[in-house]
Amino acid sequence: MIEEHTDVTAPPWPALLPWQQDAAATLLAGRATWPHALLLDGPRGIGKRTLAMNLAQALLCETPTATGFACGTCPGCGYARAGQHPDLRLVEPITVEDDGTIKQLDAIPVDHTRALIRWTQVTSHRGRAKVAIVVPAEAMNAAAANALLKTLEEPPPETYLLLVAHQPARLPATIRSRCRHVPAPRATTVQAQAWLQAQGLANAASLLGQAGGAPLVAVTLADPALQQERRVWLDALCAPRSMSPVALAARIDGAPREERKARLALGIDWLIAWTADLGRVSSGGSAAFNPDFAAPLAELARVVARRALFRYHRSLLRQRMLVAHPLQPRLVAEMVLLDYRSVFP
Repeated sequence: MIEEHTDVTAPPWPALLPWQQDAAATLLAGRATWPHALLLDGPRGIGKRTLAMNLAQALLCETPTATGFACGTCPGCGYARAGQHPDLRLVEPITVEDDGTIKQLDAIPVDHTRALIRWTQVTSHRGRAKVAIVVPAEAMNAAAANALLKTLEEPPPETYLLLVAHQPARLPATIRSRCRHVPAPRATTVQAQAWLQAQGLANAASLLGQAGGAPLVAVTLADPALQQERRVWLDALCAPRSMSPVALAARIDGAPREERKARLALGIDWLIAWTADLGRVSSGGSAAFNPDFAAPLAELARVVARRALFRYHRSLLRQRMLVAHPLQPRLVAEMVLLDYRSVFP
């Protein structure tokens, strides 16, 4: 048997990130007119989920501060921090099997949404409010999104939905139009680098560049094995004519079968960032994602066919969207690497 829904994960409860304090204060100052559905959006890795969880705790707090923040000491805050608050729900594309195994899904299925709707119709256990977080909201399949519409149109009293989206344009317009849209705050470069250094990462500037300015993504990129694999790929991209697409793609097969799609996604992400930098440099700009490869990028920028490069970059973006679907990761990698060589006449 597989559960229809997922509950909020166990502690530690994430603290607000430094660049979220002002935005959270502004939102909580309007607690009296809080919308029944809030859409938080922004790129991956800027802390949207953390912000949503802290807003949810504040809405459920039984003795909030004068500024609307959670007190952190009442029973409601205790339940939330333990991941066991009966009036707090987290809906995401995973299932939990009988043995406790967590399985990642390609989409949030309609069963998750139906379970959420049934939950909203039950009286609050703590007598304050009910809050559900859907993350990422664009992962809802068509049936799941349609099932949620009626609840968005006629929400039960004191029931709040927090939709977190990396790509809000993928949400149906009917969903977006029923939510108050709030862009999630982003860290400045100074804030992000200071935070990364506080996490013990010495090469904060390089990691932040690789992550496109997303601090939480930068943390995941700090793994030495990952950095070593990145260097192997980028060193190969520096010499497109001598590069062996077959040999480079074969590295994907070196990973366990269940990790090969993730390895392919990572390789395509590196190609997307590399070609974006190549386009910038060829247009007179500087490398944003790979500043540590500035010199090779400058050399390649002098010989790249720019129109072919832009077409190739768009094809990579399309291919990245298909990575979760059934495919042969190594063969896809060979194809995109062969196409990379073709942009250098």
